[in-house]
Amino acid sequence: MSPALAVVSGLLLLTGALFTVIGGIGILRMPDVITRMHAAGITDTIGAGTTIAGLMIIAGWSLLLVKLAVLLVFLLLLSPTASHALARATIHGTRRPWLGGPGDSQ
Repeated sequence: MSPALAVVSGLLLLTGALFTVIGGIGILRMPDVITRMHAAGITDTIGAGTTIAGLMIIAGWSLLLVKLAVLLVFLLLLSPTASHALARATIHGTRRPWLGGPGDSQ
């Protein structure tokens, strides 16, 4: 692997890790289940997607590249769908979204 590809894959892996950490912080800081799910769903898809893209660059042209590409497609399709289904189930259940402003307590 050339040094340029190593730098690009390293940046993608670092970006994926950063988005995953930001999503974890969002889960801890958000006030209710809907906003936590939003923070986790968005950053989880982006973080895992960029991590898999970095691994695809490291893998080179091989069967592993194809497997990672299939995994990336499934992730990009199923993660937002699962988040949407969970949010709708939460809204139709007993929980309602929190409508307060910043600094308000529930």
